[in-house]
Amino acid sequence: MLRRLPPSATHLLAALAGLVLLVLLTFLTDPFTNLRIATVGYYLIAVAGLALLTGFNGQISLGHGAFMFIGAYTVALLVLRVPALPIWVDLLLAAVAGGLAGLLAGAAAARLRGPYLAGATLALAVGLPAVTQRFPDLLAGSNGLSFTVNSQPAALSAVPATRWQAWIVWLAVLLALVVLANLARGRLGRTLRAVRDDEVAASLAGIHVGRTKILAFLVSSACGGLAGGLQAFLLGTAAPGSFTPALSLSLLAALVLGGLGSLWGALWGAIALVYVQVWTDDLAELFSLRSNLSDNLPLALYGVVLIVIVLAFPAGIQGGLHKVWTRVRRPAPSHRGEQ
Repeated sequence: MLRRLPPSATHLLAALAGLVLLVLLTFLTDPFTNLRIATVGYYLIAVAGLALLTGFNGQISLGHGAFMFIGAYTVALLVLRVPALPIWVDLLLAAVAGGLAGLLAGAAAARLRGPYLAGATLALAVGLPAVTQRFPDLLAGSNGLSFTVNSQPAALSAVPATRWQAWIVWLAVLLALVVLANLARGRLGRTLRAVRDDEVAASLAGIHVGRTKILAFLVSSACGGLAGGLQAFLLGTAAPGSFTPALSLSLLAALVLGGLGSLWGALWGAIALVYVQVWTDDLAELFSLRSNLSDNLPLALYGVVLIVIVLAFPAGIQGGLHKVWTRVRRPAPSHRGEQ
């Protein structure tokens, strides 16, 4: 029956089913786990946006954390300066602010490729958080902005904060994923892949390569802005220390770990990004490791996991799962003696 539906309806139904499962899951988990589930959500949309840019269009970005920074500070400033606005408007404007920044960055980087593009985007991740030092009265310097989002619906007044916040985060993430899945499945997705595979051939086929690259940057950075806005909404703070270049590199590593050309791969990458940290913290506590060792253990373990997965499955976790599933579904070869 699902095969008869148009792809957009299938994506919407899948998102609805995912939201129902998520809501049920939050009833079974404690507040800390709900916070981690919400964290997986905003990392997921950031990595999914990066998947559209890098996996589908072939543009490498090492500065995606900068768009999260823009989204987080947009929400923080709106909550503090215009508290009457509902949170969904704040999140929408965070995505718009990230998208506009990506539009400018994409226009500047449209003629760059490979390491030159990576270097240009890395400069964004390095330089943008320093803006908070330049405007300390507005952005509160290195301490960042702290705020409280008073947006809990009256009907959910009895629901614990981390639970309904996780619902809001995942509702926004799933809606954004529906849009991304429709774009990836439609004409834009085919155009992005054509430019990634061969720019000359795509140009000869009538595709405007530069415009396509800028559009990919715009959509991807809007996802980054939304992710940053959701992070600020969840944590009630926006600080430059949360958006270091290490975050941008971690997002790209999560994309490679999960699988470059798949939105499902973004999910595995986001889970790894959150839970490798959790598992290493538990491990450090179990063995009573020194703080200097336990602080660096997550990065070391994350690197080991990344190397092992890439060696075992060059297409990432999603590529490995697809390979296993294909072998399971493949019918066993018939023996000649049985013919």
